[in-house]
Amino acid sequence: MAETKREIERKYESDDSGLPDLTGVSGVAAVLDKGVAELDATYYDTADARLSAASLTLRRRTGGSDEGWHLKFPVAPGVRDEIRAPLSDTLPRALAGLIRSHVRDAEVAPVVRLRSARDVRDLVDAEGRLLAEVSVDEVRADRLTGDGGSAQWTEIEVELADGGDPDFLDKVDKRLRKAGVRPSRSASKLARALAETEPKRGKKGRPKARQDGKPAAGASVSATPVTAGDHVLAYLRAQRDAIVQLDPAVRRDLPDSVHRMRVATRRTRSAFRSYAKVLDRTATDPIGEELKWLAGELGVDRDQEVLTDRLTAALDALPRPLVTGPVRNRLRTWARARSGGSRRRLVAVLDGKRYLALLDTLDRLVNEPPLLTAAAGAPQKVLAKAVRKDFGQVAALVEEALALPPGTDRDLALHDARKKTKRTRYSAETAAPALGGPAADLVRLMKSLQGLLGDHQDSVMTREALRDLAAQAHAAGESAFTYGVLYAREERRAELAEAALPQAWETIGAAMEV
Repeated sequence: MAETKREIERKYESDDSGLPDLTGVSGVAAVLDKGVAELDATYYDTADARLSAASLTLRRRTGGSDEGWHLKFPVAPGVRDEIRAPLSDTLPRALAGLIRSHVRDAEVAPVVRLRSARDVRDLVDAEGRLLAEVSVDEVRADRLTGDGGSAQWTEIEVELADGGDPDFLDKVDKRLRKAGVRPSRSASKLARALAETEPKRGKKGRPKARQDGKPAAGASVSATPVTAGDHVLAYLRAQRDAIVQLDPAVRRDLPDSVHRMRVATRRTRSAFRSYAKVLDRTATDPIGEELKWLAGELGVDRDQEVLTDRLTAALDALPRPLVTGPVRNRLRTWARARSGGSRRRLVAVLDGKRYLALLDTLDRLVNEPPLLTAAAGAPQKVLAKAVRKDFGQVAALVEEALALPPGTDRDLALHDARKKTKRTRYSAETAAPALGGPAADLVRLMKSLQGLLGDHQDSVMTREALRDLAAQAHAAGESAFTYGVLYAREERRAELAEAALPQAWETIGAAMEV
């Protein structure tokens, strides 16, 4: 069973490799010598360093209190999530899944071995509570591939205790710097080991392109986008990267990860449609269908969760006298019955061949894009034309909806306008680096309109759910009164959204004419 630990730490190096006296640090009552631990860690990666390029660290370590397999994900500078699994001869299945979007079918093999003598001291307060662990590590690194060499160094590591105040590290930092200790130039032991044991290479040894479309460690990065095609491809690469990077977060069930991954699929599909003059749709349409499939799989439970949360919040806001009958139990039963998926099912989708093939297809798309003639054009012309076209379609749909009387037809028209608004927002996002302020303003305006239309659509969907719940309650001999109250409130929310739309649209139209 894998477990997660949040690491907050800082690394230092010193000319004399000694540890200054830390008893003078504010809050530290004692420095406890915990002895020396012998650590032996083997780090793994693909032949083209995909994990390293993604700032991921995978190791198998013996010795110390936490021996086993460790997979580290960057969170912020000096902050990482370490996923731990018990010691075994082969890579645990749980960790293999978390790196699959990066490595695909490539083999993960040993690349570096680090042996460390870790002299550990605990910094504790007056009550004996651990504030931080400080270690002086004497490290030997040996590269296990090619003609790599060896390296040795000593470093100081300060790791905050679980649940500790990150500001405490600033106090330790101040004391260390005053004693002549300086922050490490490397973000991790692995990064330093790779740099210092790298084999000498001539021209023939230059880094090769990675299989997933990103440059290998040390490879050059493409120049700033200059053509319309460059800008569209930059946007598509960002969405491809988001899908790949969010995969582990979805598997770990981190907050908002499913939604963000789903948005990345929508942004990609939107770019395909908006910039059909830049990318050949005979190539992008099949990919768009696969992205639609993936978005659907990601949304199996997501939409139901959002709807259930909205209904629960609405019920919580009702005065107690207006809640009659077993409404909460009915809502829970209804939600469970409508739940179409599970965490296990979603992980199975991410482990499946169809999904991994889609990732490979996205890599090929951005590496060998099916560019059309317009791709070579000036972005100020090509991208602006596409954005104007999208906005014109939004305008037509909004005006059509406003001309209809309240009811089902208007609801459907507003829903279509919402979808087109979202697409226009995404096309403006793509163009913003080239078009600057006007495109950024359109992104802001479309986001605002999307929110208003989204509130209306949420009300439509919630009222449908309430009708369903009321029918079930009535059939079971329960009071349907509360569902009617909630329905009336949702109807009012939709009326307010519709009433606000003409003024909002007038404001947007005026802004677009400037």
